[in-house]
Amino acid sequence: MGLPDRTPEPQSLSQWRVAASSAFGPLHITTPDPEAFEARASMISVGEVTLYDLESPGHTVERREEDVAPRAASFGKLSLQLEGTCVVEQDGRECVLMPGDLAFYVTQRPYRLHYPGRTRSMVVHFPQSFVHLPPDDVEGVTATRISGDSGLGRVAVPLFEQLAMNFDVLDGPHAGSLVRSALDMLVTVLSSELQRDADASSSATLFRQATDYIDGHLQDVDLSPTSIAKALYVSVRHLHSQFAVNDHSVANYIRSRRLELIRRDLADPRHAEETIQTIGGRHGLPDASQVSRAFRAEYGESPSHFRTRATAVPG
Repeated sequence: MGLPDRTPEPQSLSQWRVAASSAFGPLHITTPDPEAFEARASMISVGEVTLYDLESPGHTVERREEDVAPRAASFGKLSLQLEGTCVVEQDGRECVLMPGDLAFYVTQRPYRLHYPGRTRSMVVHFPQSFVHLPPDDVEGVTATRISGDSGLGRVAVPLFEQLAMNFDVLDGPHAGSLVRSALDMLVTVLSSELQRDADASSSATLFRQATDYIDGHLQDVDLSPTSIAKALYVSVRHLHSQFAVNDHSVANYIRSRRLELIRRDLADPRHAEETIQTIGGRHGLPDASQVSRAFRAEYGESPSHFRTRATAVPG
């Protein structure tokens, strides 16, 4: 793969430490030869997603338990190895990434990245809410190597490689749709990596069945705990208990998913001519005033203000 030569200004170890912690939260970075350390970074922000092209000599990055603020926003990170090798560690697992491999990890738990030699990688930083998997499943797929040579990785990895090669065209409102599509593909690949208990009565399986049902029926204005429980042949009480185990409530999950889809459509230029009422109705919230109140409560701004900001053309 022919990588672009972006040649940004080199950074010393102290500069790299400051820049990395500013971008990703508190980090500890060590290297065998601090005086000779010279790294380069390019970045581009596309909506709430930031992509970094990072090139550096061998070093180690650690996010420790004491670095994780309990109430800090949760972010996901995808690391695509472009040159050299990286060892990713999180949640008791480690994987070795070679060029053409990628791995996913999260900022709300400790992790370690070890680069034994000269390396280049693309790191994608995004809200963890973009990964629609139960918490137990997220923990089950961190630090898992996804190869471009096998499985769904043969589809996903080339897509991220193209993003790495084309920072210069990732601008404007359509770029956001492209990057979100790539992250949706990541979720599909991560889901394919999960090995779940076949027992349909297990709490994890029921939670996944319920969230899948919700995601498939968000347009139904009558979607409720009662209708979900009836469809899954369980009691409403049991349904609520399984969501509680996963730190959710049924109503909050439905509302959050609807608002996220509304937010996605508001930022999509393909829906620029649609009213907030039309977009809300498509996702089960036909009352525009209700959408506005819920959207502001969730995101701290009105739908119209977000739409204006998200679809503004840079320049």
